[in-house]
Amino acid sequence: MHTTRSADGTAIAFDRTGSGSPVVLVSGASCAWGIHTALAGLLAAAGPEGAAATRRHPAGHTVVNYDRRGRGDSGDTLPYAVEREIEDLRAVIEEAGGSAAVFGNSSGAVLALRAAAAGLPITRLALWEPPFQLDAGAPGGAEAYAKELTACLAEDRRGDAVALFLRSVGLPAAMIGQMRQAPGWASMEAIAPTLAYDAAVMGDSRLPSDLANVEIPTLVLTGSRTGPWAPAAAQAISEVLPSCRHVVLEGQDHNVSWDALLPPLLSFLG
Repeated sequence: MHTTRSADGTAIAFDRTGSGSPVVLVSGASCAWGIHTALAGLLAAAGPEGAAATRRHPAGHTVVNYDRRGRGDSGDTLPYAVEREIEDLRAVIEEAGGSAAVFGNSSGAVLALRAAAAGLPITRLALWEPPFQLDAGAPGGAEAYAKELTACLAEDRRGDAVALFLRSVGLPAAMIGQMRQAPGWASMEAIAPTLAYDAAVMGDSRLPSDLANVEIPTLVLTGSRTGPWAPAAAQAISEVLPSCRHVVLEGQDHNVSWDALLPPLLSFLG
């Protein structure tokens, strides 16, 4: 792992692999950089090994995979603001060479969109299922979730905060109960405070008003087995961004297979 410094001095840890045009990976809620380790390897090795997926990308990519603030090996500086996370991504892009394509996963896709709207030097933007919610009750639901999450974290009930997040994304109580007994639960509790960061990134769960500023080529990917909110969000983004395309991956849900994601992502990244 390498380290760079964000504008406020926070240490941001990242891994760099491969060679070729740079791609930065942005993780979503409850995830650290490890979620993208396999994807980073696939993108970096897209040359000789990726020829079966596409013969148009013999050089592969330089892939920069980083820990967002408050996660893994990265530091944290309070008070939090979404603008600080945008500055973090700017620092990582600088390490990637000054400009880069960006792939954002779930709420990380929303952070990437907001960073692009803020004018970061992003050359291409690929988004996996940004979780915007467009129904009439979504803003109220987002407000209630953020309020309950804040209460859990203020009382240091990290496990309850993680459980609340998992309920909010549709996991049944029985499954959450089983997860709380699993070894991986401790790692989720360790980064539970960052759930509030993703809640701030999502805001009222609607599309930010400044997305029309994003003129770079954009690809929104969704799975055919994810709920109807995913294609609805993708369609809304496509209607706002002047250079946006939506691709549906058959047989995939929100927990996408990197092997399924790789061909359209490589084709888009060029």
